Formats: sequence, C-alpha cells, structure tokens
Amino acid sequence: MKRASAAIRVGCLGLTCALLWSVGGAAVAAAQTRAPPQAPAAAAQFAEKKVLTLDIARKIVAAAESEATRNHLAGVVAVVDDGGWPILIERMDHAAYLASVELAPGKARTTALFKKPSQALEDAINHGRFAAVTAQGFTEMQGGLPIVVDGEVIGAIGASFDTPEHDVQIAQAGLAAVPH
Repeated sequence: MKRASAAIRVGCLGLTCALLWSVGGAAVAAAQTRAPPQAPAAAAQFAEKKVLTLDIARKIVAAAESEATRNHLAGVVAVVDDGGWPILIERMDHAAYLASVELAPGKARTTALFKKPSQALEDAINHGRFAAVTAQGFTEMQGGLPIVVDGEVIGAIGASFDTPEHDVQIAQAGLAAVPH
C-alpha cells in the first residue's frame, strides 16, 4: 500500500508540475504578446557619436602628405581614433627619422587621450611641470592635433618630420581635410 501511495504522490507531483509548466508557459506567451511598457521620459538613452572611418583617415593623410611634398619634406603621419588606436600610419619615402614611425602615432595617441594638442604637454614640462614626463606611454612633443567634429574630439593626427614647426604645419594641413 505504501508503494501505491508513493506512486500516487509521484503521479500528483508530475501532474502538478505539468500544470505549473503549462500555466507558466501560458504566462510567458501572454507576456510576449503584451506591448512592452513605455520607458519614462527621463530614462537614459544612448548617445550618438561620430567616428573616424578609414576613408576619412586616408583623406587626412593624403592632405598632410601633399603639404609635406609641396615643402620638400618627408616623414610619418598617423591618424588614431578617440581611444588612441591607430587607423592609418604612413611613412613617406626617405622619412627624416626612422624614429618617426613611433613618434607620429605616439603624438596622435597622446593628443586623442588628453583631448588637446600634444604641445600642451610639452609646454607643461617646459614650464616646470616635470612630473608630466612620468606619464608612461605618452609622447609629449609638438605635432599631435585633435580632430574635432561638432565640438567633440573624435580622434587625432600625429606628424613627425624634421622640426616641431613642420610637424605642426603638416598636421594642420591634414586637419583641413576633415569634413564638417
């Protein structure tokens, strides 16, 4: 007899589970057919942001290279996104310094992450803020300029040629190609 009651209990348990399963499934189906609740007006929304594309980076580098060629200069130009990650790096034939392959992307990265020209960091060091040289992985030299669209820094250009003045001149020429 005990065996029968155990079977009945299992049967009831199975029946109960089956009923709960089907009721739960109906509730899920009903929830899926209801319209989702409307979000309150004050709810957070995703921001839209402009990003640099490879096509735009190519135009920036081409404009910089054109300015360099016009002035009989050769060096390296780099374009990075707002996180400092390289999009395009170009080393012109007969670049003035082999180190420019690291300097140009470094200037661009520094500029993108600090959201200001790399010269600002060089100036801070030259005016007594010596602790700035301890910032590892940054290039505190002229030649990095932010790429700003609609008031937001969306990336940066870095240029490394023969002098700091030429670096800035070439970077500025590249910025002229940024669509607004």
